[in-house]
Amino acid sequence: MPAIFPNALAIAGTLLTLLATLYAFAALLCRGRTFTPPRHGRQPAPVAVTVLKPLCGPEPRLEHNLATLCFQTHPQYQLVFGVHDPGDPAIATVHRLMRRFPWIDMQLVIGPGDAARPRGCNRKVGNLANMMGVARHPWLVLADSDIEVGPDYLERVTAPLHDAGVGIVTCLYHGRAQGSFWTRIGALFIDAWFAPSVRVASSGGGSAFGFGATIALRADTLHAIGGFAALQDRLADDYWLGALSRRLGLRTVLSDVWVCTDVTEDTLPALWARERRWMQTIRSLHPVGYTFSFITFTLPVLALGLWLAPSAWNWTLALAGSAARLALYWRRPAPGIPAPGHAVHAPLRDCLLLLEWLSAFAGRTTRWRRHVLPLHAPGKPS
Repeated sequence: MPAIFPNALAIAGTLLTLLATLYAFAALLCRGRTFTPPRHGRQPAPVAVTVLKPLCGPEPRLEHNLATLCFQTHPQYQLVFGVHDPGDPAIATVHRLMRRFPWIDMQLVIGPGDAARPRGCNRKVGNLANMMGVARHPWLVLADSDIEVGPDYLERVTAPLHDAGVGIVTCLYHGRAQGSFWTRIGALFIDAWFAPSVRVASSGGGSAFGFGATIALRADTLHAIGGFAALQDRLADDYWLGALSRRLGLRTVLSDVWVCTDVTEDTLPALWARERRWMQTIRSLHPVGYTFSFITFTLPVLALGLWLAPSAWNWTLALAGSAARLALYWRRPAPGIPAPGHAVHAPLRDCLLLLEWLSAFAGRTTRWRRHVLPLHAPGKPS
């Protein structure tokens, strides 16, 4: 019996190394893949679209990011901005945009403020529900406030909606660090872990996702799932827009459009809080998949595998896996998108991911913009 235990550890170590190495190569190979098939022949005319932008507070590049929506090649679109608080500093930013671009159809919706009870526990969804009152077009694009887009963004991201079998279209995004060391580490969370993970899942046929960076859908699809009222008590409203539309038999499309998101958390505590919230959200949505996602934190898992099974074969596997992981930092995720770079930070990035993964197993609530939210919707199993 005593001899069996060391053998079991050696087998476990080899298995860990093998799985982490296979994942590292899968992430590297899937990184440059385009998911939206090329379109041939004459395309249908673009359908008028309303863009819903929920805002909350000042952000370093808010005006610049919102202004990128004012240079769209789409022939007919409406921009709707919404805030909860009548004293929100973002209101002044929207007013400046209205003066800069008077030819753009823009509306600002100001909610009832913090003194009134919001719709449900998800304040972003309550904001979106308020904004829908002025939405005029049959197609909708929902996008976070910290997103920068290109001029053909609306045309490209809404194109799959011409297919009646499509429920939502969503986009991947890359991180733009806002100066400090910790914002660069935060950008690597997106570029070197999150986006590659999505690409691997999508390459394997997965489509159980929806990202707040962009979700495009038809207004009648939103109505069919119960409108924003169906999301008001759910933390991951972007995910549930896709999940509820898939229950109707509609497909989720991962667009070939990439957008850019700002990473502004310039201290370790701020970065930890944001990334732990992401991890907690993923755990609440996919508890089994989350449990086994540790193999995606390549470098510390390889180190653990070597510690358990320091054989020549395992060393060969670990070196190959490490090389693939580091190569990911130098490969562009898509044309025109910069490579993550900063491979020297890979050990810190992967170890921080592992610690955040462990910590996210604790707790039934999370914090978002100073508000405490339940990880599971009321009445839903946890």
